[in-house]
Amino acid sequence: MSAEKQRPLLIVEDDPALQKQLRWAFDQYETLTAGDRGSALALVRRCQPPVVTMDLGLPPDANSVSEGFKLLEDTLSIAPETKVIVLTGQNDRGNALRAVELGAYDFFAKPFEIDMLGLTIDRAYRLYDLQQENARLRIMHQPDALAGLVTRDPEMLRVCRVVEKVAVSDATVLVLGESGTGKELIARGVHAASPRRKGRFIAINCAAIPDNLLESELFGYEKGAFTGAVKTTPGKIETANGGTLMLDEIGDLPLPLQAKLLRFLQERVIERIGGRQEIPVDVRIVCATHQDLQALLREGRFREDLYYRLAEIVVSLPPLRDRPGDAALLAHAFARRFADEHGRGGMTLREDAVRAIERHAWPGNVRELENCVKRAVIMADGNQIAADDLGLAASAGAEEITLDLRQAREDAERRVIIRALGRAGGNVAQAAEMLGVSRPTLYDLMHRYGLK
Repeated sequence: MSAEKQRPLLIVEDDPALQKQLRWAFDQYETLTAGDRGSALALVRRCQPPVVTMDLGLPPDANSVSEGFKLLEDTLSIAPETKVIVLTGQNDRGNALRAVELGAYDFFAKPFEIDMLGLTIDRAYRLYDLQQENARLRIMHQPDALAGLVTRDPEMLRVCRVVEKVAVSDATVLVLGESGTGKELIARGVHAASPRRKGRFIAINCAAIPDNLLESELFGYEKGAFTGAVKTTPGKIETANGGTLMLDEIGDLPLPLQAKLLRFLQERVIERIGGRQEIPVDVRIVCATHQDLQALLREGRFREDLYYRLAEIVVSLPPLRDRPGDAALLAHAFARRFADEHGRGGMTLREDAVRAIERHAWPGNVRELENCVKRAVIMADGNQIAADDLGLAASAGAEEITLDLRQAREDAERRVIIRALGRAGGNVAQAAEMLGVSRPTLYDLMHRYGLK
């Protein structure tokens, strides 16, 4: 019973007497009450209640249902898993059905029997719990396509969700981001989460191969096609048949090859150099670049028709400096990994090392951080990495300040939580101790700010 008391139930009702009656009837829950749309949405954002009972007639015009429908849509937009039970007038069946079409779990006409409403609320909680458990089991049993990605940044977590959604399709993906942000990791994640995961993942860097060799690397060649072609050799595109081909640094692809790649994307057939036979190839293309392709389009250095063929799905990776807390979190993970690889035992980062990592701008992003920590693990004298072992210079930066005081407080609280989790290497108990709160409180705050 005590566990049930902790479960929030939001009651949205502008009639004080009925509001009081509902609170008394459902005292086995942590009842939250609101009398208008604004206060109800504030509670939804803060508490994300599993179940909401909602009167459609709300101020400022209690005789209209417009505010109630707005609240229903906003609630399901903020918390799609929340079960909303709509309370309507006796002759409002049309509005009740409309509410269900918009996503409401159920409806009751006033006056209603408290016991029957209580059974519906209980079923709503059970359905909510079942869906949450199913989602948890799906995550546990699906292959972890992004196992190498360590982050708590909301933008990077959004990228992960995009990867999960697009992986099941055959859409061409364009990954944008600075050098060292993890573009190949994302490309491999797309492949690993796709139906093609049993096929090969082939990556080729378009900037690392001379122009006169790149065509043969991509499309292959027939025996005798040119001097040195002593045997027929398939190209990377053909080799990746049934799997995924990553074209890294696609912005450096020469214009003549851009035309040939466009034809392949349109026809899905290739011709080897020196050959006349069209070879069908079933391969998914994932491209990546650190360059501004829009600028290359304006300069005439990249074909517009190829760009729109490649940019079916665009994934932009934020630089490490724009991912608060991730630098320290990654540094802990790298320290453990490299310590194991080099037989250094349980090496840890000292507090001054963590502060130095947080202050650094990381122009080389995750790759720079990885190399820095690897060097520190090798060079450190003891089993702790100090700031001096990292060899970093402090970086100064200014933050934009919001004038919304409530938003500023929430942003500050969120940043502090992320930073604490980063310093603690993801250990919630240690982070809670740093923050001076209990572990359940920290879990509640993480849930509020979407930190999983």
